[in-house]
Amino acid sequence: MAQKKVNIRSGKRAPCKSSMEKKGRGGARVKKNENLKPNSSRSTFDQPTPMYIALYKPYDVLSQFTGEAGQRTLREVDLPRGVYAAGRLDRDSEGLLFLSNDGPFIDRLIHPKNGHPRSYLVQVENTPNEEALSQLRSGVLIKGYKTKPCQVELLKFEPKLPPRTPPIRERKNIPTAWIRISLTEGKNRQVRRMTAAVGFPTLRLVRESIGNLMLGNLQPGEWKAVSPSEIL
Repeated sequence: MAQKKVNIRSGKRAPCKSSMEKKGRGGARVKKNENLKPNSSRSTFDQPTPMYIALYKPYDVLSQFTGEAGQRTLREVDLPRGVYAAGRLDRDSEGLLFLSNDGPFIDRLIHPKNGHPRSYLVQVENTPNEEALSQLRSGVLIKGYKTKPCQVELLKFEPKLPPRTPPIRERKNIPTAWIRISLTEGKNRQVRRMTAAVGFPTLRLVRESIGNLMLGNLQPGEWKAVSPSEIL
């Protein structure tokens, strides 16, 4: 099927090989893959075509399609009908969110017993010392629960990420640093609570991978179709 790229402001159409781009709320770019449009003519007895979506969830957007008045949700992203998020990415976090209409696959991906890794880029206040990094790796106590051992790396350079809107609040004369944390569990606000527990509050949190699926070059509000083999 030939696909088009739509310029929302001008109303002009430009040829595009793979996708249609739109502007979401707040100016976020949204990619719509025409091949994933549900087929309205299919029989109600047919099984829906499995869909697997990698989305860059923007900051300040809920990982669901409904919310209270004034809350931004996934409804502002032009996603195929019938998909839902696998797990949760907090409103004040951003990055990779996986969505699908394949319930069994989602269960396999997020079930705690399977322990599929999730990797996060985390900007923290000040620069963690080796003692703090070692504590994070071995597990810290948060709300009476000791986190499982995980991989933690202090990054030498700031990762190349889209600017956050709004930007983080930086304090004068207090440096920041970036670490990469890879977990095999996903407790509520776990990364933020872990870094706070060792004295280095999280300022920005971006999920960069789920299983083998990487965020890649996606921009906030953009999505792409993926295959199960790219994830597990």
